Amino acid sequence: MSDSLHTHKPETGHDHASHKHGSHGDSCCSSKAAAPSLIKLSEAPTASARLSSFRIEAMDCPTEQTLIQNKLGKLSGVHQLEFNLINRVLGVTHDLPDTLPIIDAIKSLGMHAEPMEQGVEAPVSSPAPGKKPWWPLALSGVAALAAELIHFTSAAPNWVVAVIALVSILSGGLSTYKKGWIALKNLNLNINALMSIAVTGAILIGQWPEAAMVMFLFTVAELIEARSLDRARNAIGGLMQMAPEQATVQQADGSWVAQPVKDIELGARVRVRPGERIGLDGEVLSGNSTINQAPITGESLPVEKAIGDKVFAGTINQSGSLEYTVTAAANNSTLARIIHAVEQAQGARAPTQRFVDSFSKIYTPAVFILALAVAVIPPLFMDALWFDWIYRALVLLVVACPCALVISTPVTIVSGLAAAARKGILVKGGVYLEHGYKLDYLALDKTGTLTHGKPVQTDYLSLDPTVAETAPAIAAALAGRSDHPVSLAIASEAVDKHPVPLTVDNFAALAGRGVRGEINGELYHLGNHRLVEDLGLCSPALEEQLFALEKQGKSVVLLLDKSGPLALFAVADTVKASSREAIEQLHELGIKTLMLTGDNVHTAQVIAAHVGIDQAQGDLLPTEKLQAIEALYAQGYRVGMVGDGINDAPALARAEIGFAMAAAGTDTAIETADVALMDDDLRKVPAFIRLSRQTSNILKQNIALALVIKVIFLGVTFAGIATMWMAVFADMGVSLLVVFNGLRLLRK
Repeated sequence: MSDSLHTHKPETGHDHASHKHGSHGDSCCSSKAAAPSLIKLSEAPTASARLSSFRIEAMDCPTEQTLIQNKLGKLSGVHQLEFNLINRVLGVTHDLPDTLPIIDAIKSLGMHAEPMEQGVEAPVSSPAPGKKPWWPLALSGVAALAAELIHFTSAAPNWVVAVIALVSILSGGLSTYKKGWIALKNLNLNINALMSIAVTGAILIGQWPEAAMVMFLFTVAELIEARSLDRARNAIGGLMQMAPEQATVQQADGSWVAQPVKDIELGARVRVRPGERIGLDGEVLSGNSTINQAPITGESLPVEKAIGDKVFAGTINQSGSLEYTVTAAANNSTLARIIHAVEQAQGARAPTQRFVDSFSKIYTPAVFILALAVAVIPPLFMDALWFDWIYRALVLLVVACPCALVISTPVTIVSGLAAAARKGILVKGGVYLEHGYKLDYLALDKTGTLTHGKPVQTDYLSLDPTVAETAPAIAAALAGRSDHPVSLAIASEAVDKHPVPLTVDNFAALAGRGVRGEINGELYHLGNHRLVEDLGLCSPALEEQLFALEKQGKSVVLLLDKSGPLALFAVADTVKASSREAIEQLHELGIKTLMLTGDNVHTAQVIAAHVGIDQAQGDLLPTEKLQAIEALYAQGYRVGMVGDGINDAPALARAEIGFAMAAAGTDTAIETADVALMDDDLRKVPAFIRLSRQTSNILKQNIALALVIKVIFLGVTFAGIATMWMAVFADMGVSLLVVFNGLRLLRK
């Protein structure tokens, strides 16, 4: 029978090393390296250890994370740190008597830590700090320009130029100096430290106008870059705004009252009118309507909803009035879980980002040492002018900053994750988005993936005249204990004729074969061809009957007692309209396809031929599906696996990327799948692969752009042509280019 007749089983988690979450990749041009989001500082927390959470508005980049990690790592009693840079929240596992030492340590870094109440969830996107006044930056720009003009025209003494330049530096660059000084005190060479050293060096050699212009340009570029990064940072946060703050709830006296969704309990009866957004996940109790589920599944067309159907928070009720019972709290809705999953994915560094971060750990100190060598060696050993080579060293310090390189990967990955979520594709980490383009083989489950998973009984044949009337009721009683689509079809067919099910004792599921149980003291088996073989109850005549039905693409289930087969049931599934198109798109992308099913070989071949799949294997147990994946790996293929997110856990876990179909409303799929397709549309798999290829191309473009321009400008610097303000334009200009290039993924 199709895949196996089985009871519901939890899906095992994927054993991928890459599931370990790293730091949030939102580097705002000031990180030397992003450390993992979960930092263990001691072997194991003590029994008295507790978790305290703090909101730190200034902690929005890995620069601050590195400073905090180094500072709190020296604090006795602190065992573990967990950074959520998206929400600017720090979790500290400690056994200190109070949190004052933690707050004081963070305060010494120039940041304010606000303790959060236990049990309070951080919002998806923290409110931005109050806007800074614009006039200091305007004053800095005017003063820097004035200093340049006066110096160029020699209209005033040098001390006047110095005073005007100093006004520019202090009004626009004081925060940079403050951050740079804190970084240097903590032996952390980040962009603020490098820029502070460069501007100070320019002042010491008398380049006042240039020092002022460099600081002003740097401040403006950082401001533009921060705004650009906020767009990527908030791309997912906007989804949370789709869930309304209030919903209309029925009270004990039958009246209807609007209540905050966060206060509505499970089981409450909620009413939603046409045009309103649904506030919570639930199950329809009364009414009929069409609902726009695009925020959850990415479906472009509305979906019909009737009694018993699931509805999701954040979706839009379009035509009729509905009443539904709440099945999930506001902080555990499908929408909330999607956003939480994407937050975690944004925090997990992709392979390219890990490489770039490791590279920058070595690169930044090396640049500093090279700048010192440029400043000192030519004057000492080559009779060169100190002024010229110190100036070149300062230019080198600015232009060689790894800002653009560090920022190139996270903004691209975050944009790609957000773009996927908008399409109803939930990617659980940058590693999968980055590796998706490498897949060259895709294995697919049949039931619920290529087919609707809602087969109907097409044939019934009594094999024992003495039980011809009772066999359907016995089969329905056994099938009713399983949630597999084939068993549901058999149970559903018998509902009208046998409304009162028989009692089943000692029920057991037989993985990949069927089920067994006792009815009125007699042991019965209900299962597929394999089960009949295992029980030794097969015969040539039965084989012939099975073969005839299987050739038609039908799944055959047999009811047996200890003496032999009693009845035969044939069930047929229907292929989804989108399956053939999805397979065609995969072939156009150069990806080979393989169907793995527990259904019989003939059914597998009929379905495979219908949708255009390259190969099909049937009669497979879950472990045999895993072996099929392993066999493809042994041939050197990179393999993905598509299933329903609950069945076929071993194969899904072993695959390079496991795709869970129809994850919306499935409790485990969002948490366990590498990529969760929120609806039943298999075409989202080639859409994911195309997005992965686009993401990979942009990553390569960004890294190449950053490195090539650095190398070109380094040559110009050694030639003595470059100036410091030109270096700022080159460095920050490249940073903005890679940010904007990465944001292209957000375009519809």
